Amino acid sequence: MSHDLTLEQVTPRKSFSEKLALGGLLAVILAVLVASYISTDIDPFKLYDKRQNAFEYLFGRELNESDKQAALDQAQRLPEIIAFEEAYQEVKAEYVATGREADPVAMQREARKRADIVLRNMTPAQLEAVVQSEYDRITDERTGGYFPPETAWAHLKEYTKALIETVAIAIWGTLIAFVAAIPMAMFAAKNTLELMVQGDGVHQRVIRWFGQFAARRMLDFCRGFNEFVMALIFVAVIGLGPYAGVLALAIHTFGILGKVFSEAIEQIEPGQVEAVTASGAGPAQIMAFSVIPQVMPLIVSYTLLRFESNVRSATILGFVGAGGIGFLMFDKINGYLYREVCTRLPLRHPPPPLRLSRAEVHTNNKGVALAQPLCCWMPPAARGETFEKVSPLDSPSKLFVAASRGPWVAEGLSCLIYRFPDQ
Repeated sequence: MSHDLTLEQVTPRKSFSEKLALGGLLAVILAVLVASYISTDIDPFKLYDKRQNAFEYLFGRELNESDKQAALDQAQRLPEIIAFEEAYQEVKAEYVATGREADPVAMQREARKRADIVLRNMTPAQLEAVVQSEYDRITDERTGGYFPPETAWAHLKEYTKALIETVAIAIWGTLIAFVAAIPMAMFAAKNTLELMVQGDGVHQRVIRWFGQFAARRMLDFCRGFNEFVMALIFVAVIGLGPYAGVLALAIHTFGILGKVFSEAIEQIEPGQVEAVTASGAGPAQIMAFSVIPQVMPLIVSYTLLRFESNVRSATILGFVGAGGIGFLMFDKINGYLYREVCTRLPLRHPPPPLRLSRAEVHTNNKGVALAQPLCCWMPPAARGETFEKVSPLDSPSKLFVAASRGPWVAEGLSCLIYRFPDQ
């Protein structure tokens, strides 16, 4: 009689209760997937339907006649604005030189007369050149788009310097976390903790349990806070700058590397540890010659992986003022200067400092405003504020910024607002 077993006979059979539990689990998973699909508004065809928006966002939009006329009207006011401001500074300098008491109304009236004379003396070609230059700038600004990127050498040079700062934040954040994570992983791993606290007594077991519990909970705490949240905290505590970004990355990376290292240590081959222990080595020697060599490839691999991730994270941390690329990229995005953003995307760094040739300087307790035909970002705290003009181009007039979204234009001039550092 044949006793050969068939595949059906040796295949484990599930009981009815196991099949019911498996079916219930699959139903729950399917329900979660359906609910999350609906709540996240996933639509495979939405991106295709919005392809025109994507094209305009990347390459700019075509201006209609109304946009062109509005740009031309704004550009035609520029010669008058420049002539009046230059004339006003001349009148003010004369008042100061002659010792006369400043009369704002009389000064503005005289400046207006001189500005009219200057405008009449300008040739049509000169006026056309100024208007055309401003018109080109405004239409280019309103067209928008990321392409073509900004490629001026002066900008690229500054971008490279900022790129170094971004990488430096990632380097030091990873290095600090790496140095702190290795010893903490020894306390979080059960087998290495048994080497440091030897014995089977109650006190030894309690010490090992409490040490491992405290180490793991500390790693969980550091890992639980996203680096973006940590950057917000450190920026509020120590102020703007890359140091806040370094600390934020170091704490979050410390929690991640400590957990990974401790789990790798617990998976090592115990035979090597026993061999070194049998030779009479102490706990420090055992860890140095049998534990660390086994986990070193994984330590190097995960550390480099976290460094790569931290380079990207350092970019985002700048959005909250923690240095690096995002600090000024955020300003440029809000200022609709997408071509400068496009230049920085492959380089991962911020734009160069702004240099103004003809500008008015305004200030109040929330910041300093540089007003000229320029469109840039203004922080929300400065909107709806009045800025007094100050040296070097002093003037009694005021600039009131009333708009809630950019570009912000007041008295025919766009403005750039800089915050004062906290005193």
